Amino acid sequence: MIRIMFVCHGNICRSTMAEFLMKDFVKKLGKENEFYIESSATSTEEIGNPVHYGTARILDGLGIDYSKKRAKQLRLSDYNNFDYFIGMDEYNRRNMKRMLGGDADNKVSLLLDYTDNPREVADPWYTGNFKITYDDVMEGIKAFYSTILTGK
Repeated sequence: MIRIMFVCHGNICRSTMAEFLMKDFVKKLGKENEFYIESSATSTEEIGNPVHYGTARILDGLGIDYSKKRAKQLRLSDYNNFDYFIGMDEYNRRNMKRMLGGDADNKVSLLLDYTDNPREVADPWYTGNFKITYDDVMEGIKAFYSTILTGK
């Protein structure tokens, strides 16, 4: 089983969107039993809060259930329980490495590093544009999945 943790600052916008879009993506491929997917935050600001309304609107429009999701924080103990820690921006990558005690097994990356156009995922908290974030996340998920399949 491939175990993936998506990570952003608050775990209410980008990482949550990535978690549920990835779950839906592998489900549609009939591969949901091969993956365990979660998301978490590097901060404590939103812990316990539900999905941001902008992300909820995107997921609702796709018929994806996220109703039980509440923001949670990344923990040091997660490092041994996941194969991939996929952040949304460089700030998250630095914080993940700090919180996880480094990255000895090279598990930490950024979602869009898997694409032909590496960059940070647009943060809708600041941009207000959840469609751009959705486009970034889907591009990253498809490229990440392809990387897993090919091992490249």
